[in-house]
Amino acid sequence: MSVIWHDIECGAYGADVRLWRSLAREHRGTVLDVGAGTGRIALDLARRGHRVVALDRDPELIGELSARAGGLEVQTVVADAREFELATRFGLIIVPMQTIQLLGGARGRGAFLERARHHLLSGGVLAIAISEQLDLYDAGLGPGVPLPDVRELDGVVYSSQPTAVREDRLGFVLERRRETVDRRGRHTVEQDVIRVDALTADELESEAAEAGLEPAGRTEIPPTSDHVGSVVVMLGG
Repeated sequence: MSVIWHDIECGAYGADVRLWRSLAREHRGTVLDVGAGTGRIALDLARRGHRVVALDRDPELIGELSARAGGLEVQTVVADAREFELATRFGLIIVPMQTIQLLGGARGRGAFLERARHHLLSGGVLAIAISEQLDLYDAGLGPGVPLPDVRELDGVVYSSQPTAVREDRLGFVLERRRETVDRRGRHTVEQDVIRVDALTADELESEAAEAGLEPAGRTEIPPTSDHVGSVVVMLGG
């Protein structure tokens, strides 16, 4: 079931695709996609002739990515971003869609940054997308709530409705209501909650310096009607 919800909630996002394509053209060697999910970026780059290693800790998502890859040059790895060890070294490591803000605070980010530095080729780049601020809202308190993401698959209707983004002392809490209606009209509802760590580009560059990485520029991905904007922090070994 994680594949369906991942595709519904993340699969349609495309504002960052042009940037990852550009970076893959600029940097030699294999690309490592961290938090690859079902392959939104990894498969796109592989279709353009890049060698890609797709890493995610969810075996169901990685299994679906592998099935979708067909004959593309994509290696899939089930591993935690804070602990992975691979034989390959990479000219480009990308971390799309605020994945680094899901690693459990500074300690988790530090572990990942050390692993990333260890896996970079000389002259390689680590590019990390973060959101420094999220728009807060609550479905029970008035307007401002995004429209649901809806998809029908094999006669089953899936709806994922964002219901709140709240701020707390550690960052942000994102809440969604996931609903399904099957062919017989049976209705199910479940709640999904994700915690996103607060993080600024300055803080990330400071943590990266402790891991032996140097700032290599920043670029912005503008917001869309459905998604917040991002700052992509580039780091070199």
